[in-house]
Amino acid sequence: MLQRMFRKIRTGSVTVAGLLLCLTALPANTTPARLRKAAPDFTLSDSKGASVRLSDYKGRVVLLDFWATWCHGCNIEIPWYMEFQQKYKDKGLAVIGVAMDDDGWKSVRPFFDEKKINYMIVVGNEGLAKEYGVNALPVTLLIDRNGKIAESHAGMVDKKSFEKDIRTLLQSTKSAHK
Repeated sequence: MLQRMFRKIRTGSVTVAGLLLCLTALPANTTPARLRKAAPDFTLSDSKGASVRLSDYKGRVVLLDFWATWCHGCNIEIPWYMEFQQKYKDKGLAVIGVAMDDDGWKSVRPFFDEKKINYMIVVGNEGLAKEYGVNALPVTLLIDRNGKIAESHAGMVDKKSFEKDIRTLLQSTKSAHK
């Protein structure tokens, strides 16, 4: 189902509402800690074939971005996420990009190399997308240091607001993991 929706976007048969969702910056909406749900764990392969498990990132704030090389909004956000990775990695942020291209590394590897992406990239699948409720791109989540989903955004994030929420999560959960 997800791949069919992605094909509709690429072929131009997506609805106007769907297109606007991909291009609209939405305000942040952090879920209170007591109401957060655990992020579904996954194991996917990076560009070198090594296994990447989300649960290995417990103790860090994770920006989890579902994207594709052909997604316009995704291409706008990627430099922001590279900036966040550089700026906040030493404070406990880890950015993971989950590429949803149909042909996997065939499209993703050249894109990854060309853009010189400085964060972890893995190739996702329909099952994982379904677990996370991804039915359009981009979808970006913030996962707190306890492995719980603090925010989920369908469509482009508002960069300034999202960065503020990243800083807040890094600060508010810092004391719990010293």
